[in-house]
Amino acid sequence: MTTNNDMGLIALLPEIDEHAESAFVMHERSEKLIPLHTHKKGQLGFVEGGIAYITIQGKTYVVPARHYFWIPFGIPHILRIGHSGTVLRSIYFYTDDDDVDTFYGKLGIYPATELLIQMINHTERWDERHVIPTDYYFDFLVSIKKLLPQLNSSALPIVLPTSTDQRMLEVIRYLEDNLAEQITLKHISDRFYMSERSMSRIFQTQLHVSFLQYFKTLRMIKAIEMLLQSNVSITEIAFAVGYDTVGSFSNTFQTFTHSRPSDLRKNNALFFNKS
Repeated sequence: MTTNNDMGLIALLPEIDEHAESAFVMHERSEKLIPLHTHKKGQLGFVEGGIAYITIQGKTYVVPARHYFWIPFGIPHILRIGHSGTVLRSIYFYTDDDDVDTFYGKLGIYPATELLIQMINHTERWDERHVIPTDYYFDFLVSIKKLLPQLNSSALPIVLPTSTDQRMLEVIRYLEDNLAEQITLKHISDRFYMSERSMSRIFQTQLHVSFLQYFKTLRMIKAIEMLLQSNVSITEIAFAVGYDTVGSFSNTFQTFTHSRPSDLRKNNALFFNKS
């Protein structure tokens, strides 16, 4: 078993893969960018008090507070923690049993149950350690990994594709600056002197989603950020991201996060009040 004192995740990245059969535990409070990296273990990450972003192959996955993510082994990714008060609780798992369920082979973001939250928080006592099969509490970590496929059947659609195409970037910037407006495909096509068919084709070829799906996702991600990083009222947030009523905003938000906006904010506030 290896123990380190407050070295931080970036410093410990090389150590994660030292013992193939172990589960490596890492809890860290920070606001930082963890550059492109990979590891030979699957990563369970739970976000408390803020928001995190995972970038993989031109897509950015948004992980709100009280949600967890799974990254399969061997996938290069960038991890950004977006708030200084955010705690990222990670367990890097052995992979010898990954073939027992398709869950372990797919990247996904999921809402965390109270049971899973308590179990993950309990692992902080083994922070910055390799827990190996001969440790008597290894079975506790095994039970966490085995529980994951039973909790959620499908990942949340909180993912925003990106592009390096200059024309597409200009369209994206315009959308980001006008989230409150009722922008249609015709509106955006006229704004950039293109036919609706051509604009639709650009979204499909560059981002692999429709214009409507992209704009809706962009709005929801902005709403998540405002809920977790500001004191703006939920009504104001709804209007700021283009919804005429709080009810329609709340329903769409729940579809994306499996949580009502008020619940996400309340739970996030409770975390900071306890910290």
